[in-house]
Amino acid sequence: MTVSASSTATAATATCLSLQDVSISYGDHEAVRGVYMEIPRGKVTAFIGPSGCGKSTVLRALNRMNDLIEGCSLRGRVLFDGQDLYARNVDPVEVRRRIGMVFQKPNPFPKSIYENIAFGARINGYRGDMDELVERSLRKAALWEETKDKLSESGYALSGGQQQRLCIARAIAIEPEVILMDEPCSALDPISTLKIEEMMHELKKSYTIVIVTHNMQQAVRVSDMTGFFNVTAHPDSDRKVGCLEEFADTEAIFNAPRQQATLDYVSGRFG
Repeated sequence: MTVSASSTATAATATCLSLQDVSISYGDHEAVRGVYMEIPRGKVTAFIGPSGCGKSTVLRALNRMNDLIEGCSLRGRVLFDGQDLYARNVDPVEVRRRIGMVFQKPNPFPKSIYENIAFGARINGYRGDMDELVERSLRKAALWEETKDKLSESGYALSGGQQQRLCIARAIAIEPEVILMDEPCSALDPISTLKIEEMMHELKKSYTIVIVTHNMQQAVRVSDMTGFFNVTAHPDSDRKVGCLEEFADTEAIFNAPRQQATLDYVSGRFG
């Protein structure tokens, strides 16, 4: 069974993804413990926190990318439009179509710009006008004007920032509802970063976006909600484990956090 399409009633609700007491382990090492979070629909949600706090691990749990890591296991529930993504009858491939991902480093296919967009759509069964889909996807990724006269050229011929926008266009082309971005600007120059941030403001009109970023200024600029992850002592051992320290409107996280650890982090006292 695949993930069911959203009902009209579900689509009207504010929550897109719900994490309910989610803990994630690699083998016998618990990486993240006890995460509760309601990610709103049609907004940009940012995950921030120091290295090793589990924010990328949680991000990958939202579309079952952690399934591809041997020994990784999840306890708790991850609900998408009210349906448990980890239920036995849910197809993880369909999950990843509905919830797309853009990685830290641009990873275009070794194909033409056109085929980078068309390939994924084609294998996912798209039967519409491919030329129109390619143009629409590139326009949404703010890349059409820069590539419309060289669609037959290799995706590798583009700059790093353009390659990342190509990867975003590729994700858009399979018509997801959610786009996950794992530090999508960390390898890019400031101008390319600005273009992707501007694009995110446009994309949230059509998609729910969740982004992991080490750049707190970026979180302030692009996100509506922010989750601050931290590292704490594991209650049952001397190991450290990631936890969600605080989740709130971005303005509240940066201007009036409830937790002292959040204030210390956003003030630059650690991290």
